[in-house]
Amino acid sequence: MQAFDAILGLGSNLGDKRASIARAIQVLTAAGDIHLVARSRDYRSAPWGKTDQDWFVNACIAVATSLSPHALLERCFEAERQLMRVRQERWGPRSLDCDLLVFRDVIMTTPELTLPHPRITERAFVLVPMLEVGPDLLIKGRRLSQWLGTLDASDVVVMG
Repeated sequence: MQAFDAILGLGSNLGDKRASIARAIQVLTAAGDIHLVARSRDYRSAPWGKTDQDWFVNACIAVATSLSPHALLERCFEAERQLMRVRQERWGPRSLDCDLLVFRDVIMTTPELTLPHPRITERAFVLVPMLEVGPDLLIKGRRLSQWLGTLDASDVVVMG
């Protein structure tokens, strides 16, 4: 697999969920400063946090980019805006969620951004597709598969 700079997590539970994820990838890569290196399969997963909503489709992409972490995060927000995401409630329904999960080996916390994403190790719906695009990645000194082994991933199902 080609080297990547970052992994982004993509999710949607409104409208045509799979089309939203595909469209987000187009939006993210349109300017030419973000290049798709790898894309996971799409997974169906139960909502997390706020559980009284429709199931999600989740995927991860590995990208190469010359952007800084903050500029890449802003591009994620732009993709969410273009796909009409409305932030009404924490963990609520969304047309697109685009999270910067890891950026190279950067460890940082600012008011806008924490890297690696602070909840990766708690979320099977992130770890399962992330493992496809970054199988050798370490988070806090442990392989993704080790973190995944601590979680119930039974509701994270690959879509045909």
